Amino acid sequence: MENYEELLQKNSQYLWNPFTQMKEYLQEEPLIIERGKGVKLIDVRGREYYDGNASVWLNVFGHNRKELNDALSEQLSRIAHSTLLGMSNVPAILLAERLVQITPDRVQKVFFSDSGAEAVEIALKMAFLYWKHRGKPEKHIFLSMQNAYHGDTVGAVSVGGIPTFHHAFDRLLFQTEKVPYPYPYRFSGTEQECVETCLAELQKKLEEKADQIAGLIVEPMVQGASGIIVAPRGYMAEVEKLCRQYDILLLADEVATGFGRTGKMFACEHEAIEPDILTVGKKLTGGYLPVAATLTSDEIYQAFYGDYADQKTFYHGHSYTGNQLGCAVALANLDLFEQEKIIEHVKDTSEQVAQWLKEFYQLSHVGEVRQLGLMIGIELVKEKESKKPYLLEDTIGQRVCNRAKELGLITRPLDSVITFLPALIAAKDELREMLDILYQAIQEVTESE
Repeated sequence: MENYEELLQKNSQYLWNPFTQMKEYLQEEPLIIERGKGVKLIDVRGREYYDGNASVWLNVFGHNRKELNDALSEQLSRIAHSTLLGMSNVPAILLAERLVQITPDRVQKVFFSDSGAEAVEIALKMAFLYWKHRGKPEKHIFLSMQNAYHGDTVGAVSVGGIPTFHHAFDRLLFQTEKVPYPYPYRFSGTEQECVETCLAELQKKLEEKADQIAGLIVEPMVQGASGIIVAPRGYMAEVEKLCRQYDILLLADEVATGFGRTGKMFACEHEAIEPDILTVGKKLTGGYLPVAATLTSDEIYQAFYGDYADQKTFYHGHSYTGNQLGCAVALANLDLFEQEKIIEHVKDTSEQVAQWLKEFYQLSHVGEVRQLGLMIGIELVKEKESKKPYLLEDTIGQRVCNRAKELGLITRPLDSVITFLPALIAAKDELREMLDILYQAIQEVTESE
């Protein structure tokens, strides 16, 4: 094993890290991970850190889990990969069946891909072509939410709405329509007034352009990358009703919220939402391999079903679609969900975490704490009473996360929001220790200014 200095030099010379300003990253003391165990990461110098964002929100049962390791090893002894184009394989078929069994009833067919962004691209292309095959090509515009995040490919960015991430690519993007997602904390009225205002704007947009809109894409219950914005209860159910009323497809992006993160297997379950298209990824393989899926209704599937001469084939695919190793570990991951009753575990631990999070309001620069299950955002503000926000150049979130790293916990900020999305299997004592570190980091950084 090469030492830290050698690896750092090679990182500087060869590697371009994602979502990373390389100049600042290389000027600091970059973290280089060598291994993991349970809910901890261990760097090349042997230092241990709690994995407070589940390696970008996807780890479920901790690192180096024997059952998942064994599933990979067993599958590897048979075959690592064969194409799903024009043929199939055993783990992909079994995983498709399993996904249909655990997702909302409306979605009955599974199309595999390699990442959440790709799953969204597939969803958009399916919805676009569905209306074309139905003889309504004029329904080609997508409606999405302000401050939405659906991935980083061009289609996913087009339906996204976070200026920091997306504005630089504006000339690459296709036309979309945007409506607000309810965020009561930044709204001048009551929570109910916020919901009513947002729904009214959505209905107005549908009244104006429903004949041109192919579908509405939304992160159900929680907008993740915009700062863990939790929708008030009842909002999503009303959104679905409007989609049905105006005959547009509902696309639910559960890449971040799916597989137990919000205290339900899928966030749609909180309000019994039945999307026409559902995208999943991240925790599907327990954090082991890149497998994502786009699930859709039989009605949409049938729009593509026909003879070659009909030219309805869905011409989309990836080299590693339905990869056997990924599907095998995903099946083992879903087995563990049942065996270890992970949904019940998340409900129990998140209730305790909710009590501990109340302590954060004692801090003079914590404006709001947002939580659904183990999906948590702590918003920092310059002035508590006026809700005056920190500016991007204040780098408050990054400075707090840097201090947390020094104290033994890894997480990432969303501007001035500190995110906390630990592995779902984390025990209460581990969660308490992680929250103590976050509390200390926030207190030390914000109160030293």
